[in-house]
Amino acid sequence: MPRSEASIHMMGTIIDLMIDSNESKHLISQVIDDLKVYDKRFSANQLQSELMAVNQQAGITPIAVHPELYHLIKIGQLHSTAKSSYLNIALGPLIKIWHIGFNDAKKPIDYKINTVLKLTDPNQIQLHDETRTVFLPQKGMEIDLGALAKGFIADQIIRKLRHNKVKTAYINLGGNFLSTGLSSTRKSGEYRIGIQDPKKERHQYLLAVDTSNQSVVTSGVYERKLKHENNSFHHIFDPKTGYPIKTDIASLTIVSSTSIDGEIWTTRLFGYPAKEIATIVNTLTNVESIVITNDSNIYISKGLKGKITPFNSALKIID
Repeated sequence: MPRSEASIHMMGTIIDLMIDSNESKHLISQVIDDLKVYDKRFSANQLQSELMAVNQQAGITPIAVHPELYHLIKIGQLHSTAKSSYLNIALGPLIKIWHIGFNDAKKPIDYKINTVLKLTDPNQIQLHDETRTVFLPQKGMEIDLGALAKGFIADQIIRKLRHNKVKTAYINLGGNFLSTGLSSTRKSGEYRIGIQDPKKERHQYLLAVDTSNQSVVTSGVYERKLKHENNSFHHIFDPKTGYPIKTDIASLTIVSSTSIDGEIWTTRLFGYPAKEIATIVNTLTNVESIVITNDSNIYISKGLKGKITPFNSALKIID
């Protein structure tokens, strides 16, 4: 069967696509068109996006939104208001004043951080199921779906490709990987996905995990940083303090059946101690975890036994 690949720059990252199907070129074109639609729907950085219409009307009026956007906001609010969750889709104002990862990134003064924190309560997001409207009651509130959107999009793309009965396919949205079907490059049919070494340059891997019809999502403190005076600030925030999370974790990887679950749990759990993350994940269904600590200890959940290939014999893997 003909195999087609594409690599495009969108959503602030590089998106890699591979489809093996009799209609692979046509399907690649369709996927790219769909990605453009999703980018316009979920972006918190495009002034004309559907999400920005909600943010721009904060404190003014409810906005009716597309069913997919409404659904994702509802999922986001559910997990943002869960007990001890580090996920918060209402952190838009905080993300904006730090803007880590952009050219205008800066460390805000404490007064500014404390002021915007008052605008980040996810319980205040008002959703109306019948009209599919979203209302942010305070002017200055903003929803940011950056912690969820890529996973949701990956799931939608792969679901469509499965409907089209492709032989195999994957989408990699800047490190958010999801596949369907058997890999043609390995006897086992599994996709072997490298996990970044947090202490080295991009694309230098510490270990790999074997997956089948699964998603691999990694969050790490090494991805985006702001240097300020003698301090370094990463981009993963503690919703209680308004500062980057203080943690002994360098990266957290979730392997799951759906990519949205990977996004949810990498964010919900990132502030937890490494051992506790594996304990929590072991209670979840179709969700596994790899935690790499700052001192290079590796904790894996029970379901990944036999699925990990270390690239350094000295690695200490704890299950």
